[in-house]
Amino acid sequence: MRYNGLMKTATIHARIEPQIKTQAEGVLQNLGITPTEAIRIFYRQISLRGGLPFPVEIPNACTAKTLEKSCAGEGVVEFDSVGEMFESWDK
Repeated sequence: MRYNGLMKTATIHARIEPQIKTQAEGVLQNLGITPTEAIRIFYRQISLRGGLPFPVEIPNACTAKTLEKSCAGEGVVEFDSVGEMFESWDK
C-alpha cells in the first residue's frame, strides 16, 4: 500500500524474554539482517503459506518420553563423528 510514493507501515509491539531476545538478535546479526527485517520475512512467509512457515506439533507420548529422557541425560550416546554414528546403526 503506497501513499504519496511512500510505503505505509504498521507497528508491532511484543514482549519476549531478554535472554531469548539477545540470543536471537545475535543470530540475526550473524545473518546480516535486523530484527525488523526478520519480522517482515516471518510475516511475509505466514501470508504466503497461509500459516506458520514451519510445523508446530504437540509431540506424541513416545516422543515426549524420549525428549524427557534426553534432557535428563538418560540413554544419550555421543559419537566423535557422523561416520561413527552411522557405523553404530549397522551393529
